[in-house]
Amino acid sequence: MTSILLLGLLLGMQHALEADHVAAVSSLCTGTRSVRRIAAHGAVWGLGHSLTLLIFAGAAVLLDLRFGETLAQVLEGLVGVMLILLGGQVLVRLWRAGFHFHRHRHADCRTHLHGHSHPGEGTAHDPDHHVHAHASGLPVRTLLVGMVHGLAGSTALVILTASTVQDPVIGLLYVALFGLGSIAGMLVLSSVLAVPLAWTAQAFTRAHHSLQAVVGLATIALGTLVLVEAGSSFLFYG
Repeated sequence: MTSILLLGLLLGMQHALEADHVAAVSSLCTGTRSVRRIAAHGAVWGLGHSLTLLIFAGAAVLLDLRFGETLAQVLEGLVGVMLILLGGQVLVRLWRAGFHFHRHRHADCRTHLHGHSHPGEGTAHDPDHHVHAHASGLPVRTLLVGMVHGLAGSTALVILTASTVQDPVIGLLYVALFGLGSIAGMLVLSSVLAVPLAWTAQAFTRAHHSLQAVVGLATIALGTLVLVEAGSSFLFYG
């Protein structure tokens, strides 16, 4: 019993490193310059992924429901479309906004390097006159992206493994540990991603924009590949 639960945890950590997961979280983080906030995006993605897994696994283990290959390919295609939209949003944001950076002092005398844009403005502005709020709270969009990812990919394999365990409690615990591993793996990965994103945002505006463009283009390319593969498989199984 211990070995299968440990396997679930380790597989969850490895699962977080799949290319489409990395691309999605990278795209979500491109507009964020706080290392802590970027890491939070990774953890919340893992939470959404785990919630969907638990729902589907619970249905498979407790209600003996089975999910066909056709449905799996449709959901995989949905992930492809989502990746294309995420990557496109990154590129559109870069195109529409003219970013610049300067030091900005808050009312509590705390000073930080502030990156922002003033689209549509034709006059100069006072760098100390800004009304903006730092991001706080749960990133709902990241949670939803994680939940969509939990619908596809190797989810079917996880649910199959859980449903073959004789004790339903052990099966659900396996899925829960798999989800915990996904959260931990994505938290570590997003923390690593945060370093170049935050560093280039503070030091090199052009490099930061180039990095975001690469992330956007790579996400669109991967989403297109996932969508094509899902469509081919759907035609084959359908």
